[in-house]
Amino acid sequence: MTYLLIDNSNTRTKFVLSTPEALLKERRMIPTREVSEERLDDALKGLHYDAAVVCSVVPRVADVLRNWLTRPSHFLSCDSRLGVGIDYPSPRQIGADRLANAAGAVAYYGYPCIVVDFGTAVTFDVIGPERTYLGGAIAPGLASMGDYLARNTALLPAIEPHEPKHAIGTSTVEAMHSGAVYGYRGMVKEILAKLEEEMGKRPTVVATGGDAALIARGVPRIDHVDPDITLNGLRMVAGLNL
Repeated sequence: MTYLLIDNSNTRTKFVLSTPEALLKERRMIPTREVSEERLDDALKGLHYDAAVVCSVVPRVADVLRNWLTRPSHFLSCDSRLGVGIDYPSPRQIGADRLANAAGAVAYYGYPCIVVDFGTAVTFDVIGPERTYLGGAIAPGLASMGDYLARNTALLPAIEPHEPKHAIGTSTVEAMHSGAVYGYRGMVKEILAKLEEEMGKRPTVVATGGDAALIARGVPRIDHVDPDITLNGLRMVAGLNL
């Protein structure tokens, strides 16, 4: 059995082949704004798979994928078998990506745990000591800090945040990198501290997403950086539901 794992986020839509046991090397990507049936035909030409599992946070793209997929498929939701229970007042409000992260984190790192996913938004997802999804926190993503300043000020440029050389920036761009990266790490530390305080037990903390490695360098409380936790969560969901 070969699965096509589809991770549709706000920025990128990833396509990865896997077996029930492991991710395969074949990986393709389409910018989410470009996803259409014609673009899928072109970008995924030559991929052979038996079934698909989809994690989508963009309803327009989910509709395109439903129309395009011709093999058995499963769209991840709170109704899916996850290997994780859900203890949340309104489970249909939980993003599919957050459920995939929970499934992957529990399978690989156990529980209790917190998954921090650094994407367009940064999400903190908490799986408690009873192996249940409890909720979490959502904040703006790191890139949005630089974008916001560039859009809303007359003189500040757009930046791609990277590790600052100094906290005291000696140029406008250096000062912006310092504020973005050190400030963002401070936010992450504070949110993790409050989540752990309410959990009452030390969880394993797993970071994933585009800015995970950069931010984790300065946040000792992050135990693991795992760029594939969402995809492996989808692989687990495929095995349980297809």
